[in-house]
Amino acid sequence: MVFLYSLAIRLYGLLLHLVAPFIPKAKQWVEGRRNWQAHVATELGNDITPRLWVHCASLGEFEQGRPLMEAMRLQYPHHKIVLTFFSPSGYEVRKQWPGADYIYYLPLDTATNARAFVAAVRPQLAVFVKYEFWYHHLAELRRQDIPTVCVSAIFRPDQVFFKPWGGFFKGVLRQLAHIFTQDDASAELLRGIGLTQVSVAGDTRFDTVVATAAAPARALPVVAAFVADGAPVLVAGSVWPPDVEALAPALRGWSANLRTIVAPHEINEAHLQQVEAVLPGQVVRYSQATPAAVAQARVLLIDNIGLLRELYRVGSVAYIGGAFGKGLHNTLEAAAFGLPLLFGPRYQKFKEARDLVALGAAATLTTAEETEQQLALLLNNAALRAELGQRARAYVHESAGATGRIMLALQKLLAR
Repeated sequence: MVFLYSLAIRLYGLLLHLVAPFIPKAKQWVEGRRNWQAHVATELGNDITPRLWVHCASLGEFEQGRPLMEAMRLQYPHHKIVLTFFSPSGYEVRKQWPGADYIYYLPLDTATNARAFVAAVRPQLAVFVKYEFWYHHLAELRRQDIPTVCVSAIFRPDQVFFKPWGGFFKGVLRQLAHIFTQDDASAELLRGIGLTQVSVAGDTRFDTVVATAAAPARALPVVAAFVADGAPVLVAGSVWPPDVEALAPALRGWSANLRTIVAPHEINEAHLQQVEAVLPGQVVRYSQATPAAVAQARVLLIDNIGLLRELYRVGSVAYIGGAFGKGLHNTLEAAAFGLPLLFGPRYQKFKEARDLVALGAAATLTTAEETEQQLALLLNNAALRAELGQRARAYVHESAGATGRIMLALQKLLAR
């Protein structure tokens, strides 16, 4: 099975090299790993400072690992933090993040790459966030007796680990010294296949969003001018084209009584033009706006990165994108600011989304008509918005604390 796994990994790498000239994201994946061994050796070769390694698949997992890395920095100020990403979606956005000392792409998971990378990094502890169970890297960490944990993990019964034929993948999990899950159901699934080094710690993202909501607001004059008339504000965050299509009829119908901020998940010209085409004459791009001119617009189109969490601060209702496609994006930032949430139908993989729906703090939508109805229900009733938003905020605060629980356990692993 190890042979088949290794073959599949090499074929995957070969495929990405073949499609790289035609797919920008694949090109970033390939180019980011070119000559990685020389690059890592040059940076780390003469640095004898003890290191802690944190690996994230992409940007969402980074947000789960971020509070832990910030806690590590405080607890272990004399250690260096090495942060790795698998996906360009995480690396390209956070490659300059000051909270880590070294930031790299994770090399393709071959036995040779794993030996070289672990030997170069020489971590005292490795943390894999949520998932990303790469066999060769985990096996090499285990071989070198480096304690390795997974944090904010969540599992479902339909995953390969719990299938009768999933023995190899169960063995991958056994390479870990400990798995910290988000919920009891995940812990029970793992215990059911014989894994005992498991505990429920919660999701570290709650700690991040609580801190963000409590932090002083950034000065954003354009946004302040846009919402100055006191009209309800819909913040549509991380939206894709299907999300815009679902929102468009409702936004056109409410154009005179609503301020809308639209933040596409990917900032590219095609997505920006789609929003402008759906709502012609009402849209102004953030990069082109001035406080004086933006007051006349009905839709503020965010064409840069890094503002979304601040935008929820001025919102009345949040629409979270992604759930008409591959899956829902981050709901917790909006919930932490006390906004009722709307999103599409593909949210079941996300525990926090299921919890928010069960609490009534979020509603799911499948059609443009449902979107219009739900939006009207919330916009016509300020008291209902406040009540549902408070449920969302309370849920986030009650779920915080995972970072502290995990750090206590990591201290014991590092002290062994």
